[in-house]
Amino acid sequence: MHLRASFAAGVAASALGCVPASAVAAPTAAPMVGPLELAVDATDVARGLYHAHLRVPARPGELVLAYARWIPGEHAPTGPAANLLGPRIAANGKPLAWRRDAERVFEIHVTVPAGVTTLDLDYDVATPSSGVFSGARSVTPKLLDLAWNQVVLYPKGPALDHVTVTASLKLPAGWKHASALPAASETGGVVSYKTVTLETLIDSPVVAGEHFKTFDLGTSHGAPHQLSMVADSEEALVAPEATLAAWKKLVVEAHALFGARHYDDYRFLLTASDSVDAFGLEHHASSDNRVRERSLIDDDLRRGFGGLLSHEYVHSWNGKYRRPKGLVSPTLQEPMKGELLWVYEGLTSYLGWVLAARSGLASLDDARAELALSAGYLDQPGRKWRPLVDTADASQLLIGASQNGASLRRGLDYYPEGLLIWLEVDVTIREASGGKKSLDDFCRAFFGGTDTGADVRAYDLDELVKTLDGVVAHDWKGFFQDRVYKVADAVPLGGITHGGWKLAYTDKKPELLSAWEKMDKTEYLGDSLGFSLGENGVGTVVEGSPAAKAGVASGMKLVAVDGRKYSSEVLKDAIARAKSRPAPIELLVEQSEFYRTLKVEWHGGERWWGLEREPAKADLLAKILEGKDTSTNKPKRPEVF
Repeated sequence: MHLRASFAAGVAASALGCVPASAVAAPTAAPMVGPLELAVDATDVARGLYHAHLRVPARPGELVLAYARWIPGEHAPTGPAANLLGPRIAANGKPLAWRRDAERVFEIHVTVPAGVTTLDLDYDVATPSSGVFSGARSVTPKLLDLAWNQVVLYPKGPALDHVTVTASLKLPAGWKHASALPAASETGGVVSYKTVTLETLIDSPVVAGEHFKTFDLGTSHGAPHQLSMVADSEEALVAPEATLAAWKKLVVEAHALFGARHYDDYRFLLTASDSVDAFGLEHHASSDNRVRERSLIDDDLRRGFGGLLSHEYVHSWNGKYRRPKGLVSPTLQEPMKGELLWVYEGLTSYLGWVLAARSGLASLDDARAELALSAGYLDQPGRKWRPLVDTADASQLLIGASQNGASLRRGLDYYPEGLLIWLEVDVTIREASGGKKSLDDFCRAFFGGTDTGADVRAYDLDELVKTLDGVVAHDWKGFFQDRVYKVADAVPLGGITHGGWKLAYTDKKPELLSAWEKMDKTEYLGDSLGFSLGENGVGTVVEGSPAAKAGVASGMKLVAVDGRKYSSEVLKDAIARAKSRPAPIELLVEQSEFYRTLKVEWHGGERWWGLEREPAKADLLAKILEGKDTSTNKPKRPEVF
């Protein structure tokens, strides 16, 4: 999962001790069930509806049908069960009564009569209008982004890899489609897919639309790679040559980093629409990436989502192939344990950051800006009581939490703080080995091995530490204990400072931040006045900031600045004026039905966090971000911006 949200919302064969996922918290042993036959009709998505027919093998007695609750990669019980309209269940054409479980509301009970071997279910699914990830907005009259967990019920009991499904999808006339799910045939607008396990089905979303284009990214490690895109307009499908070159180089650089792949082929799925919620979600052989409609053809928007594809692609190795034991849920009903999300997401944030720069999807200036912005965001009072591990343990509580009190609460900080911690791990390895080893060596040992198809190899912290020790001997357990498991007031800046740079304020706004603001329709003033502004008014207010001291609160509407109707330009002018005069900046705000004038004492002008070079130290950041592909026909790093 890629949110860029902690900031934006506030603004292997050689691996030791690998165990198959099936050995972790396995459900009661059961024979293979299926195939289920699932037919989804998507011709009514313009009205926000999927129509589904499901045929389920059954035997007489009680049958419990489950709706996926804990979706891999979403880190919370986000399955949108409220959108399931039905089901109507029949046996041999006769309706059957059913009852929802009073405690496990994602499950329904039905009694199968004697002599019945198959149940037929008909139901509708309302496409989400609000929610997170696979439960977020996902269709327009011109396209759809289908997560199969939305539209399938399955027999409770056996693990997902012990249930098979034969699925089909009927699309509106003329629509084209893409998925990692292998298609068997296509006739009359109906795509019939090969029989797969339920695990594979849910792991293989589909994008389809009127405006569709596929980009060939070449073959690497014997596997073909493609990017398939749907958009709300034909114009949005144009990828600049430099961007296409960077996508191709991303694949090559990832394989140079990991040394092996764990899929038979890979497809990046890209949905471009202003009416679909923007985020990314990982899968074994594909990634579900959702961006603003003009993200390829607008320079700022293209810059803003530069690291999305690299992050989700890294997850094929870190999160899908190698997965913390606590995040393996064989039936998608058991709660997942998020303790190691600082590895699952934090290390992915770091490696995605590295690969974005190595491939050219991000400029070196933007890569440094992301470090600085992440570090600045993390300097918040919530650090005084909440260790980083608790942002992971409490992930299901923090996803979608209110912006009110966010700096006191902390957010999904295992993303940006994980980035900084794993940078420090990399720098520590490089310093201790005299530059002979790096985190790349760990990646090949932990995530690489030999090329395979999709698989899950679960791990724990002890294996992680043991593999790191095999690269460079160090007190890694103590290292992580201090930075992850203890309350730490100070932001972990060791990777930056030992990497040849230092954190410092600048009055020049980072271009990356401007791009993020355009993507999110926000204005970030957290490093000066102390709050962010969005379409719904004031977002996060930094506790202890000038704005907080003046009484500014999340949810307020900014009406006027220094007596003039608010606009971004008017606010910037007021901040500039305040540098040379003692008077406070006056904000007229609306809160509920009340108006107040709040006086903000700030005379420091506009400022943001940035990085400054420490010339006496080696520039390890530059070394880390160098491309690692050593093939004979090594592609040149493209200049995207």
